[in-house]
Amino acid sequence: MLQPIGEHTLLPFLLQLLLLLVVARLLGELMRKLGQPAVVGELGAGLLLGPSVFARVTPDIAAFVFPGGDVSGTLIMGVAQLGVLLLLVVTGFETDLQLLRRLGKTSVTTSAASLVLPLAGGFAVGYVLPDGFVGDGSSRLIFALFVAVAVSISALAISGRILIELDLMRRDVGQLIVGVAMANELVGWVMLGLLTGIVLNGGLHLVDLLVTVGSLVAFLVAALTLGQRLVDRTLRWLLAGGTGTSGAVTANVVLALVAAVITQAIGVEAALGAFVAGIVLGRSPYQRDESRHTIETVANSFLAPIFFATSGIFVDVGSIMTPRRLFWFSVLLAVAIATKFAGAYLGTRLGGRDHRTGIAMGVGLNARGTLEIVLATIALSLGVFNGVSYSTVVLVAMASALITPPLLRAALRHVTPHEEEAARLEREEVLASSVIANVERALVPTRGGQSSQLAAQALDLVLKPDAGVTVLSVHPPDHPPEDCQCQEALDAATAVFGERSVERRRAVSDDPAEAVLKEIGLGYGLLALGMTEGFSSTNALSATLRKLLASTEVPLLLVRHGSRDDRMPAEYRRLVVPAVGTRTGRAAEELAYTLSARTGAGVDLIHVVARPDRSADETAEGVERRGLLTRTFGFGRGESVGVAAPDRAEAPAVRSLLDKALARAGRFGVTAQGHTLHGVTPYEGVQQIADERDADAIVMTAQVRSVEGEPFLGHGTEYLLEHAPQTVMVIVYPADAQER
Repeated sequence: MLQPIGEHTLLPFLLQLLLLLVVARLLGELMRKLGQPAVVGELGAGLLLGPSVFARVTPDIAAFVFPGGDVSGTLIMGVAQLGVLLLLVVTGFETDLQLLRRLGKTSVTTSAASLVLPLAGGFAVGYVLPDGFVGDGSSRLIFALFVAVAVSISALAISGRILIELDLMRRDVGQLIVGVAMANELVGWVMLGLLTGIVLNGGLHLVDLLVTVGSLVAFLVAALTLGQRLVDRTLRWLLAGGTGTSGAVTANVVLALVAAVITQAIGVEAALGAFVAGIVLGRSPYQRDESRHTIETVANSFLAPIFFATSGIFVDVGSIMTPRRLFWFSVLLAVAIATKFAGAYLGTRLGGRDHRTGIAMGVGLNARGTLEIVLATIALSLGVFNGVSYSTVVLVAMASALITPPLLRAALRHVTPHEEEAARLEREEVLASSVIANVERALVPTRGGQSSQLAAQALDLVLKPDAGVTVLSVHPPDHPPEDCQCQEALDAATAVFGERSVERRRAVSDDPAEAVLKEIGLGYGLLALGMTEGFSSTNALSATLRKLLASTEVPLLLVRHGSRDDRMPAEYRRLVVPAVGTRTGRAAEELAYTLSARTGAGVDLIHVVARPDRSADETAEGVERRGLLTRTFGFGRGESVGVAAPDRAEAPAVRSLLDKALARAGRFGVTAQGHTLHGVTPYEGVQQIADERDADAIVMTAQVRSVEGEPFLGHGTEYLLEHAPQTVMVIVYPADAQER
């Protein structure tokens, strides 16, 4: 029969939870205000509440809160262990495996050197440390290996936070620090898992080691292949079922626990399983931002502070306050900092980077944190560390975490971006608010036909390389699947995307719009639609398209193929886009500039001043065309190369609007020309320039409005969709999109 938790157990647990959380959060926030990582304050909470301070100042109260002076077997340790698992899931969310591949030679040389030298130095110190540092249940070799790993791994979370605070995350040096720290942590968790397996198997036995390594490799391969598919299907099923954020959060936690159970069962630390689960969950296209934020909030605001504070409880500063132990603490700290700096500096220089970047890398990679604390905690629980060595390793991690932020700030001030990096940063700044550039997944419904193919190719050209695409075909229930053209439509659309990640889906429904809307609810960022048969009709939008426009909550890239020729987007030579100065208008510019950058097509920006009083010399037809502010920008530079002087003064607002639009073109690295027309309607002006410039496509934006309950894109947009001989691409914003 189960026995209830008695007051003698529950009351101390609640007091422990209360004290650890409150003190950890307060000290964590204090450290933030002082420019230090919050983890330093959270560990400091453990120092205050542990034997270093609390037990010495108020021994009676400490004995009541922590009965027996040992928390290793109490309920609070269960909360702390759950905190470790969720903290590592969050770390996995932030681990970008693609980044490691993109950083090139420097990341490889720096990762290797920044690991090898500290491992060697840490192992050497661990091997000569006095016997009083070695746990009773450990051999000297295993102890030295744990010390080596503990001092060699950089803290991704601490370095990343510093870079974010300094707004340097997108700098080359910032990306290198993050990428190398990520590789360090990835290797560190694997090494920790192997070392734990060796200890649990009773020593370094070759057969057992091979079994452990083989099991770990099999787990990693399965997790990143079959496991990824399982996670994707599970999260997709939950999205389709409308379970909301709560269901997705539960699935995230359950999948992480399953992975933790598997790694623990094969003799590797459960923490590694949670970390790998976080990577897989973070890579899923069906992961909801709300789910990630919920888990991160719970981990960072509640469970992680409890874990770090609990880790600090085991630290007894007094245990190393002897001359001999302080000497060895200083030796270990000095070796850890010096070998990490030397390894990172040499690796960076071997990778072709300059002296100042090498210094910044050496400083930035010297922060230690989560992994060292987890490793020390595990080593203590396994008997590899004792109280003295545990306190020493944790204090080394805390000391390196304290000195890194100010040193890194100073080092990074002297690392200036080179010309290529500056151009990249400028382009990224432009793309930061882009509707297209930030899309992670796009949906392309298709029934075949030229417009669908055109929409697919345009999408492939403008999406970022790692964005995923789902191609969807819908057919009615009474249409035999083997006879329908859905398969051909899917094949044709899929072929357009080449090596891009593409998911093919078929839906059975009498209502195509409803099927598309149901799919959109699974978390897409953009809907791309070709106006083929069934989506448009003579002089009107079809019922299917009207329903989509009225109900979609994501932007829609609407494409209607022109009648002039059969050119596809990759073959375009000239694009015309209205310059209107609004956020939605800038989206059309960005689409045109991105297409131009990929295809080499020229771009004509057109601004129409429809007020007659702005044109004093109208012709008999009431239309005067004046080419103004025509500028050609150098590829990727953004400065004016040539200016055609206007024949009379133009309104400053018009000049400013076109100047800004042309400047954005230059920042995308494309050639653009600006034109102003007077006394015509906007759509007449756009059509006029498109005809005169022999344009292949007109690119524009619209926002859905409701007119007598029906979606309306505006007279000009719908006119051009119906009558323009050029291809027309329209980015349509939902009705609730906000202008700014």
